[in-house]
Amino acid sequence: MSDSSDIPLSRAGHARAILILGLPLIASHVAQFAISLTDALMLGWYDVNALAAQVLGGTMWFVLFLFGSGFAFAVMPMVAQANETGDGVQVRRVTRMGIWVSLMFAGLAVPLLLLSEVWLGAMGQDPLIVTLASAYLDVAAWGLLPALGVMVLKSYLAALERTRVVMWVTLAAVVVNVGINYSLIFGNWGAPELGITGAAIASVAVQVVSLIGLAGYARWVTPEYELFVRLWRPDWEAFGDVFRLGWPIGLTNLAEVGLFAASSVMMGWIGPIALAAHGVALQISGLMFMVHIGLSNAATVRAGQAMGRRDGARLRRGAGMAIALSMIVAVVTVILFVTVPAPLIGVFLDPLEPAREEVLAIGVGLLAAAALFQVMDAAQAMALGLLRGLQDTRGPMVIAMISYWIIGAPASYLMGFTFGLGGVGIWLGLALGLGVAGALLMARFVSRARAL
Repeated sequence: MSDSSDIPLSRAGHARAILILGLPLIASHVAQFAISLTDALMLGWYDVNALAAQVLGGTMWFVLFLFGSGFAFAVMPMVAQANETGDGVQVRRVTRMGIWVSLMFAGLAVPLLLLSEVWLGAMGQDPLIVTLASAYLDVAAWGLLPALGVMVLKSYLAALERTRVVMWVTLAAVVVNVGINYSLIFGNWGAPELGITGAAIASVAVQVVSLIGLAGYARWVTPEYELFVRLWRPDWEAFGDVFRLGWPIGLTNLAEVGLFAASSVMMGWIGPIALAAHGVALQISGLMFMVHIGLSNAATVRAGQAMGRRDGARLRRGAGMAIALSMIVAVVTVILFVTVPAPLIGVFLDPLEPAREEVLAIGVGLLAAAALFQVMDAAQAMALGLLRGLQDTRGPMVIAMISYWIIGAPASYLMGFTFGLGGVGIWLGLALGLGVAGALLMARFVSRARAL
């Protein structure tokens, strides 16, 4: 339930409210990420070249997915604020048009993914990796349509604090993904051995099942909003509201994930082994980052509720607790990356893989570099979530573009190639970009929160 009391919450009260909302969101994000994680894990046991190709193709898919997810993220604070003020009509309007905008974006993005062999080849990647990655994207591209629909429904349900079933649906999707991967990647249970194409088929199937499950739950648990009644009817005013709030979020997401995509391209210039190690390190650091994303979503909802009440004091107290919880997770992550990197990376590799030791050696160095940016990466995620709750998206977009592309990407190239540090240098550039973004975004939130 939304906390609408005028009685100020204690620190413990804020922590409890954030965790009740945030833990299912964390679990759902971890489970969502586990779909990609299990693809990488099982392809790593199948073939290192297939793993490298999935890293390259999957990264490009994820770039467009996060860009399109900006419209879904816009739905979250708008629904939270409308629900807090009892405006059920507005809840329905922005959610429906969030679905419209997201699917329109997917309609533009899918053809781009289907042409991946052309533009991946132009990036100077290994020809074998390009062929495998394009085969993956020929199938995985179609999963973008249901995946963006899932994101809108997750944002809608999170804003209404209906997060537990989101978690269970996503966990079920992971189980389905593992089963289909086991069957189609390796050719088990009488199925054909499809390798990387089998992983793509599994991902699309899982996205479709997740969309059906969440749509059914949303219709059942919130019938008063009549979410899918006359879904075909346009509402151009609400469409414009979602688009105006969502496109800066999408570009902010694109700036960050694009930086990581650029790092994947740079690692591909070094070679398939480096790219495979980079992919494993990204999966591990990305898994931990999902905790911050879940807490950030909870912070968005809480900030949106505070905006609906115009309660600046409660906004600041809740934000402080959300940031503290995220910092605790960041410190634990640093300890793991520094103390046990090799066992974490080794899980992704067949013990008999000839390139295992090379991948391990590179991956350990990359996780050491990743440990450097955990705190600032957590800070930028939390600041973005809080600013979205205040419906402040354009300033953060500019900060993200400067931090990631004027500072981070050139630094990655200079340290990786000009200064000869290789993969570790590329990741140090990532750390610099994330650090600048974290500091600037947090300063912006503090300024806005004081003014409310």
